[in-house]
Amino acid sequence: MIQKIYSVIIVAACLAVHGYAQTKAPGPCGPVPSENQMKWQEMEYYAFIHLSTNTFTDQEWGFGEDDPKTFNPVNLDCRQWARVCKEAGMKGIILTAKHHSGFCLWPSKYTAYSVKNSSWRGGKGDIVRDLANACKEYGLKLGIYLSPWDRNSAVYGTPEYITYFRNQLKELLTNYGDIFEIWFDGANGGSGYYGGAKETRKIDATTYYDWKNTYKLIRQLQPKIVIWNDGGDRADLRWVGTEDGHVGETNWSLLNATGEVTRDMLRHGLENGDSWVPGEVNTSIRPGWFYHSYEDSRVKSLPDLLNTYYSSFGRNGTLLLNFPVDRRGLIHETDEKAALALAKAVKEAFAVNLAEKKKVSASNVRGNANVFSAGMAVDGNKNTYWATDDAITDASLTIDFGKPTTFNRFLAQEYIRLGQRVKAFKVEGLIDGSWKELANETTIGYKRILLFPTVTATQLRFTITGAKSCPLISNIGVYNAPPILMPPKIIRDQSGMVYITPADKESVIYYTLDGNQPTKETNRYEGPVRTDGKVNVKAIVYDPISKKSSAVAGERFDISRKDWKILGISDDKVNRVIDGDAATAWYQGRDKKLPADIDIDMGKIENVSGFKYLPGQGRTEGIITHYQFYVSENNKEWKIVNEGEFSNIKNNPLWQVKEFKPVKARYIRLRALHNTRHDDEAGYAELDLITR
Repeated sequence: MIQKIYSVIIVAACLAVHGYAQTKAPGPCGPVPSENQMKWQEMEYYAFIHLSTNTFTDQEWGFGEDDPKTFNPVNLDCRQWARVCKEAGMKGIILTAKHHSGFCLWPSKYTAYSVKNSSWRGGKGDIVRDLANACKEYGLKLGIYLSPWDRNSAVYGTPEYITYFRNQLKELLTNYGDIFEIWFDGANGGSGYYGGAKETRKIDATTYYDWKNTYKLIRQLQPKIVIWNDGGDRADLRWVGTEDGHVGETNWSLLNATGEVTRDMLRHGLENGDSWVPGEVNTSIRPGWFYHSYEDSRVKSLPDLLNTYYSSFGRNGTLLLNFPVDRRGLIHETDEKAALALAKAVKEAFAVNLAEKKKVSASNVRGNANVFSAGMAVDGNKNTYWATDDAITDASLTIDFGKPTTFNRFLAQEYIRLGQRVKAFKVEGLIDGSWKELANETTIGYKRILLFPTVTATQLRFTITGAKSCPLISNIGVYNAPPILMPPKIIRDQSGMVYITPADKESVIYYTLDGNQPTKETNRYEGPVRTDGKVNVKAIVYDPISKKSSAVAGERFDISRKDWKILGISDDKVNRVIDGDAATAWYQGRDKKLPADIDIDMGKIENVSGFKYLPGQGRTEGIITHYQFYVSENNKEWKIVNEGEFSNIKNNPLWQVKEFKPVKARYIRLRALHNTRHDDEAGYAELDLITR
């Protein structure tokens, strides 16, 4: 109720400023955002920073047992982080102050497991302090990630830990200035060091942290904060059910305050939810959240980042993009280059709003046409809006460009201070005298951006075909984004044939096999290329009209798998495990209890120094979490050369790379011990080796 009253006051004030206090403004429709949520939504885009002992041990989830002395980012520079984020167009930074390992990036007085006992700056440093100062210098907001799970704490799982947890919250929320967001990961309970106990501890995440009182404490310490939480009581913001960089095309900023929350609800929200809980899209610029040198070549490409951009706050969300800070203590040059390329592409795409201050008309206008006219949607003012009469939920707005105009992007925003209303809409263009449908979509919310093939039209018609109440449209934009050439896809099958596939089948492809930069002077791809042994394939798509090239696609392939044979399994589909195509997969059925083995005969002795596992893509079953890796020279005597867990693989089911001391072997065995569903299925898209 307080939020609704606040929103009405805001509208009345805006009307008074424009001299229209006598005009009746629309009332709120359902739940509305708080002022804290509104300010957060308007940030749109901000950074995650992951740095811990994990960075130096090549782990994603540390067990809490690593010596704090291993932490030594000798060139750490929070000003570099802030500069990169600022230049990338971000509005803030959320620092992972404590991840699941329990290692603290500030000198917490409540634990020895922190930077005060690290090698970095002789134990005298405070990364949270350095970042708070850097954010202030660069005009960025500061956020904090504090893991509720602590695999180092001896008292985790007992009531004593809640006092410890809240004491750390007090340190972080009182000593470093304003905090715009506090972030609590949903991973809670499991195996850990726990002060030397080295055991598994389980908790009930819905009750253990007493979230109601924890939230109360947070709001007392930081009145302007928003709370993100993947578990427990409903927070201010919600996870969108995935870490791959998108929210549902239908996306309501609503959930119910109580009751079950499914992945589908997280992805799409609830049209008739009773609480305002908007979605935040969190994803990493690399496959992992922490830095691993072997991912230097797997930083997201510009097309990938653009897709994430359009699929996050282009769908009524915000984007939280992670930088895994490297062992120097810096955002890696490759990550910086990718983030700045995204900023440049976005700036170019939205440089000119072709709709701004153009002649517009509407099928219905609320009351005084000067206050809620169609022109309010194209005046560039976020506090004005086109509105219809209360009884009208289907209406259209037409923009007359005055001449044939070329465009391929459409943007719309609702005035969400009075609620989210639009359920469905379509966009049409007047092309050669006839209306042609360009898009037909569902929700809008704070911001919706549509992409479609480039067209040339004299008019554009935006039609709301369904709404919960009279629609309020604060902004409409029409843009002509320059082409972004997609890099091609590269795969090598089991026989050693390399296939390079463009997004557009008519594109021209140039490639190299030695890792050199491809140009239009190198090999032109005419069909599959036979290779053997180790190759480093790089390829581009080239547009002869614009004379532009795509970003470089690259894949490193180790030894050929043409002589490999999978042993002891009669199912012909098992060869999908080594076919080179990530889109195919094989699953060991639940009728066979885990542990389950995949044995491979490579045909000859190789010098093996690691392996790579890719779970089945697009499916949630059979994702292996814990494993053992064996080798043998004769298929009789086997020895374990590596074992452990694929950390965070449930939310990031991407290539898992494990390296070890080189060993001679002809036979290899991957043993699946457990999976994410705790059942008996094991799935494999690909299994490959690293050799020396």
